[in-house]
Amino acid sequence: MTLHTSAMDRLCKRHVALSDFSTYGVGGLANYLAMPETSADLAELLQDCKRLGMPWYIFGMGSNILFPDEPNPDMVYISLKRLVELTVKNDKWFVASGTPMSLLSLMGLIGGGDSLDFTFLLPGCVGAGIYMNAKYNASQVCDILDTVYYIDTMDPALSVRSIPASDCQFAYKQSIFQHHPWIIIGADLNTPVSSEEQISSTALLLQEWKIRGSHPSSLPSFFSFFLGEVHALAGRGIPTPQSMLDIIKYRTSKKHFDYPSCGSVFKNNYDYGVAIGSLVDQLNLKGTEYGGAIISPHHGNMILNQNHAKATDILYLMNVITEAIHQQFGFIPEPEIVLV
Repeated sequence: MTLHTSAMDRLCKRHVALSDFSTYGVGGLANYLAMPETSADLAELLQDCKRLGMPWYIFGMGSNILFPDEPNPDMVYISLKRLVELTVKNDKWFVASGTPMSLLSLMGLIGGGDSLDFTFLLPGCVGAGIYMNAKYNASQVCDILDTVYYIDTMDPALSVRSIPASDCQFAYKQSIFQHHPWIIIGADLNTPVSSEEQISSTALLLQEWKIRGSHPSSLPSFFSFFLGEVHALAGRGIPTPQSMLDIIKYRTSKKHFDYPSCGSVFKNNYDYGVAIGSLVDQLNLKGTEYGGAIISPHHGNMILNQNHAKATDILYLMNVITEAIHQQFGFIPEPEIVLV
């Protein structure tokens, strides 16, 4: 298909490996991939897609996604990882969709609070975190939100709308955005702005991320960047709180950043009352290999890309876990990972 529109010409790259845009390191060549940096660019690109009759797929940093080995040749893959902003507007922190969640924890650390600590080393962006209501232990993204901004793709004008966090139907790994054709643009936090120092230091952190941390979607690079920033803050007299040290200890002990992965593959079934990882452990499935993929020997709810795995390898092991849990424990686990 020949493209003659400005947004397509300006924003779309051709024949791009989706594996570079997923922390799984999996995915074939996309004919069209765009990374808009503003909501206006995104709206213009969507208008072009509509006019040309081309489907699109929106994603963030690719930390919870499994791309296909053979992508749809007509699909326009749109990453929001460059839609990055963390600024103060009307006395509230506004965070754009592509901003890494982990950056919020550093912003909070500079400000002297601890309500954002749980976002440390969550390897995804804010938009995706809102979409799935990302959590760590008892804390969830919905706890820190005031207002969410989005584009309704059914709106011909594709204008930016807002919705209070209280109306977003947040629950465990759930939100209203999973049930509507809405694209999250950003959000206002309910976290107070503490000082001018917090504002200026956060701006520098964001600039560092844009320069050094945002591409490619690599878990080791991600881990190295944020661990380095924590050490740098400690060098400035801002100590790392125990809550963050505990996160570092937990994630390193489970080898979360040693191999390409997307973290937990399945949602926990709280009606059953036992974590999926524990069930996989009981079934003696940890360490099971297929193709280039392996069920993590350290965490039963993670499937790792240990040797140039294909999407089909990971799907095979997902089916192994699903069938074993269904047969032994009587329920079908729901995937947490998004299958494109």
